[in-house]
Amino acid sequence: MERRLAAIVCADVAGYSRMMGSDEAGTHAAFKAHRSAIHPIILNHGGRVVKNTGDGFLLEFASIVGATEAAIAMQTLMAERNHHLPAERAMQFRLGIHMGDVIADEDEVFGDDVNIAVRLESVASPGGFAISAKAYREASKHLAVPLTDAGNHRFKNIKDAVGVWTWTPEGAPALAPELREASALSQQYRTAIVGVLPFANLSDAQDEYFSDGLTEDLIHALSLQSFYRVLSRNSTFAFKGKNLSTRLIAREIDATYLIQGSVRRAGAKIRVTAELIAPETGEQLWTGRYDRDIGDLFAMQDEITTNLSAAIATEIVRAEASAPARLSTDVTAWDRFLKGLSHYYRQTKEDLAAAVDLFREAIKVDPKLSIAHAYLATIQIQSIQFGWVKGTREMWAEAMNLAETSVRLDPRSSFAFSILSWAHAMEGHYEAAMDAAKRAVALNPYDNGARGVLGICHFVIGEHREAIELFSMAAQRDNSDPRYQWATLNAFSHYLLRQYDATLSWAREQLYINPNHMQALAIRAAALAQLGRTAEADEAAGVLMSNYPTLNVDRHLRNFNWKRPEDVAHYRAGLLNAGVPLGKLTLVQSDVKRAAES
Repeated sequence: MERRLAAIVCADVAGYSRMMGSDEAGTHAAFKAHRSAIHPIILNHGGRVVKNTGDGFLLEFASIVGATEAAIAMQTLMAERNHHLPAERAMQFRLGIHMGDVIADEDEVFGDDVNIAVRLESVASPGGFAISAKAYREASKHLAVPLTDAGNHRFKNIKDAVGVWTWTPEGAPALAPELREASALSQQYRTAIVGVLPFANLSDAQDEYFSDGLTEDLIHALSLQSFYRVLSRNSTFAFKGKNLSTRLIAREIDATYLIQGSVRRAGAKIRVTAELIAPETGEQLWTGRYDRDIGDLFAMQDEITTNLSAAIATEIVRAEASAPARLSTDVTAWDRFLKGLSHYYRQTKEDLAAAVDLFREAIKVDPKLSIAHAYLATIQIQSIQFGWVKGTREMWAEAMNLAETSVRLDPRSSFAFSILSWAHAMEGHYEAAMDAAKRAVALNPYDNGARGVLGICHFVIGEHREAIELFSMAAQRDNSDPRYQWATLNAFSHYLLRQYDATLSWAREQLYINPNHMQALAIRAAALAQLGRTAEADEAAGVLMSNYPTLNVDRHLRNFNWKRPEDVAHYRAGLLNAGVPLGKLTLVQSDVKRAAES
């Protein structure tokens, strides 16, 4: 056990028991969704989740300013999300904030100062927070919002009265997405066929136009993905109003997956539910629910379509990657690709090597399979960044060639343009990277990866706040796509803004997924050194070097083609201060090519 100074935030949901009593499953699902949405905010402000409870959570921050700013950001986001919900379904958090000496035992924290945070939460207004006067004095000069003095309060089992200040936010408007043109993959390789059944209208007949319009928009959004085929409106609307099993419908239209849902309107509120089904087995692969104010009808419909398509597209790719191999002696390029994809999703060094071999086989069988080129380029870049292979000039050239080939073979693929942008960004081709990223977003605004790659373009030219916004948006909507490493990217962006506590939070998040992630280990060591936590930095550098014994700062930085020299210098200083060696002690051949581990 150890003692340390910490800022503690305690949260619960106002009226949670009442909500559970009326809709247990829906309330639990909504709470999990809200908790996932605010998780990036916690990490961005240098916090960590100590404990999740049935209706709340306990957070620890290194800084009281970070804790308070995180509370403001969390409650502002919750005000946005609740704005679209019926009053009886609005979920409002109450937050208590305090700072002091805590006892740390493994991942838990204890002590009177933790108890005070818990007690403060009980006097906070729903949607706001209560902060102790002690913590307020430390944080107030850094806050951009006014707080209200709520006087002294006496709490159970707390000896002295506690001064309390409170805050409640105003709501903030949500952004509306755009509609853009379509993308396609050669029909012969679309083994997954998706049918979107007409969403059932559970309201008056006059609202039929909305459920039909939402179905058509979802068909359009899903058709922008370059992985599967989506059946047209005419194929699925023939089943509207017919009480047939999904298995029969799927066999009639030859669909691998079916999407069905419903729309219910009550006054100025609309609830949309949807589910993704594997009809042959009846397995429900995904389900979602969206409650919104009608407001601007088209903007609201676009928002629901965006969320639905982003979630469903990811689940279809995951389902295809994990599907059993087909029993056939006719091994096609697509079969090789899908088998490679199943290895890719496991994200180990051995599985990525197996995926590379299978993607190469797929390309050999059919050199025109664009998506195999794109995934192979992705693995080339990631393997270097993970520290699993040496990044040579030849390897970078191959990654660029694969990305360019993917775009040439499928010029309407958002994914292909995203990987091309990523390759250009890593090579320091700033304008080409930005152009390709913008093209990717234009091709498919529903592709979270494309927006995240646009964030990479902002990052490499030094626009770190813009990058964090895009990375966090991508992480909030989907942090499970292995093609992108949002946690590590967020860690680097915060480091270069000198927000080291947030850097450590994001690095910790990445290391949960991959404990040997080279870049996450390196940025953690650099951040600890910049914080003056010398012993911890030395230990972190030791872990980095034990995993990557040939690593040195000069070699590592050769592949960091950032536009601003001061960004490179700042990262270099952190690594050196942590104890990472500058270069090799032995002579290096003069003709060494770009043998950088990055």
